[in-house]
Parts: sequence; C-alpha cells; structure tokens
Amino acid sequence: MKIFHTADWHLGKLVQGIYMTEDQRLVLAQFLKAIDEEKPDVVIIAGDLYDRAVPPSDAVNLLNDILADIVLKHQTPVLSIAGNHDSPGRLNFGSNIMKETGLHIVGQLTKELTSVTINDDYGEVEFHLVPYMDPSQVRFIMEDETITSHQLAMKKIVEEIELQMDSTKRHVLVGHAFVTPQGQEEENTSESERPLAIGGAEYVDASLFKNFHYTALGHLHQAHYVQNETIQYAGSPLKYSISEEHHKKGFLIVELDKEGNLKVEKRLLIPNRDMRTVEGYLTDILQHPTSEDYIFVKLLDDTPVLSPMEQIRTVYPNAMHVERKVFQSIGLGKAEEQRSRHKMDDFMLFESFYEEIRGQAPAEETKELFKGVLSGLMLEEREGGSGA
Repeated sequence: MKIFHTADWHLGKLVQGIYMTEDQRLVLAQFLKAIDEEKPDVVIIAGDLYDRAVPPSDAVNLLNDILADIVLKHQTPVLSIAGNHDSPGRLNFGSNIMKETGLHIVGQLTKELTSVTINDDYGEVEFHLVPYMDPSQVRFIMEDETITSHQLAMKKIVEEIELQMDSTKRHVLVGHAFVTPQGQEEENTSESERPLAIGGAEYVDASLFKNFHYTALGHLHQAHYVQNETIQYAGSPLKYSISEEHHKKGFLIVELDKEGNLKVEKRLLIPNRDMRTVEGYLTDILQHPTSEDYIFVKLLDDTPVLSPMEQIRTVYPNAMHVERKVFQSIGLGKAEEQRSRHKMDDFMLFESFYEEIRGQAPAEETKELFKGVLSGLMLEEREGGSGA
C-alpha cells in the first residue's frame, strides 16, 4: 500500500503580518501533482489543517479545493484528524456525510474510537484516527480520573485500540502529539508551534506505538522519525518562522508491504519564496541582487540607521523583520537573558516575571492557579471562543 503522509498545513497562517495562503496554494498544487503521478492508495493529513480555530475564508476555500481535488477528481481516500490549532467541532461537522465520498475527518475523540479500513492487493490495512485532545477531555470521555497528562491520555487511547486490534491486519495510527524516544522533554524546533500543555507535561513516549506497523504524526514542523522509521513526523509543507530556516519541507511517501514492512521516502516541496536570514552592514545589503524571498535581516551596523526596513525593501520587497545583531562583547548578560526568555513558554515567563517583581518564586498554590487559568484560555482559544 502506498501512503502519502502530510501534516501541519496551517492554512490561513499569518507570518509577520503576511498571509501565507497563496504560498500554501502553490506548494499544495505540487502535492496534488504528486498524487496524480504517484497514485497513492490513501492520503493522511495528521492535524493542524488550519492555523486557528476560526480560519479566514480564503483558507477554508483552499482546503475545500484541495480536498475536492484529492477525493473527487483523483478518487483517493483522505484520512485526517484535528490538531491543536483546529476547532474539533468545525472539522467534525458533516463528517458522516463526507466519509461516503472517501473523506474521513475526525475532529473529536469519542469513546468508540474511529478506524478506517482500506484494502490493497495483500488485504486490509486498518487506520486508527486519534485527533488531538486535551488530557482533561480524554479523562472525561474515557471516564478515567487517572488521566492527568498527554502521556497517560495517549496510553489509555492506545490500550483501547489494542484491545480491538486484529493481528492478521496491518495497523497504522494517525496522531497529533509531541512524541519523544522515552517521553522526555525536548525542545520544539519551531517557534511557530505553541506548546500542548503547561509546565512541560506535553511529551509522549514513542514506545506506546510499538505495536503499529506505522505511526503517522503531526505537530512538530521538522520532518523526522522517533526511535525508528515506523514512527514519523511529516513536518509542515512550508516554513512558518525563521526558526524553520534550515528545515527541508515536503511530505512522506510510505509503502507498506504484505507483512507491514516499510519503505519511507521524503519528497520535497519547492516554495515560491524561501524564508531565510540575511546578515550584514546596510550598505552591503543594498548591493545584493533583488530577491522576492521572505527575509529576516540582522544588521551589523553599530551606528543608527534611518528607516532600515524601507531601505531594505528596495532590494528585498518581502522583507519581514529587521533587527540589530547583538554582539557578545557588548552587554552579554542582557543578550543571554533576552535569548533565554525568547525560548520560555507562557508558564515559565510567568514564573520569571513573578520572581522578578516579588523577589521570590511563586508558591505551589499560585503556580497551580495560574496553570488552571492558562489551560482554560488555551482550550477556549482552540474552540474558537477567543476568535483567535
């Protein structure tokens, strides 16, 4: 069976005030061309189809066009789940009708877990669709008060799936989570992806997926495998922040043989505009050849520069950001502090701010209170209550 595995489209993404919709349309046109040429048996989209719970109309129209092309024109089944940026209710709407056409979208987790069976020349492959859900929601749905983390939530879901697994079939899990080799904390390689939990409780142990022939993951924007090639992130199809500057964007072509053995190939997508850093003195940068790329500029000038963005855009009309490079020889402590804070999540920033203002670390009761408020805001945003 030939599977196209993609994820994290983030349709409607806004980067430095610029909507990426047309750039997304161009790379997804390449994806459609690959479907036409390779003729996969199924397409997996492992979450974060949209960038926000209430996406702009252009993003909705683009997703509609792409899915209609895959399912109706190419007659290829699509299996998709909600990610942490998606509104589960919106994605779930009409799913019972759409699956008759070969479009299977699971926005909301239910106690009766969703699986889709697709046949090839060797028999049946069962795809288990596990949308992103907050552990508190999984705890309620599964009626299990012990579920207090993403690890315990995924463990419960996988155990329920395994109870029903037919050992004569090949099995693929589609999920959206932060999976690491032993469930240990790791740094996210993209600044554009928000954390799944507060206080470092978002990580899931890859060993949970040992009984699946393939695990197709979304959430992390850099394509890579976890522990072994049966557990893969496809990554996002475009760069969505300068932290992704060196990522190679594309999708995965996965082939499952009769016994469930894998062959995985990375297929690159070529963006209309690259996203990259340019560093130098302003006078030198203004001598560069004109480029339409999305540029983040680091100026080396140590004297004031008048209207730097306006000047830079005469050479790089799509320049997104200009900053003065911080030299290690000047103000080292302050520079290190700024870089450190840049990598902090919201909870860590709260702890740092509290300690700076009060002169002491917050008490455990205060931490738990802030975690509860922040978790509630994250859930409200995902459901579209904040309009963001």
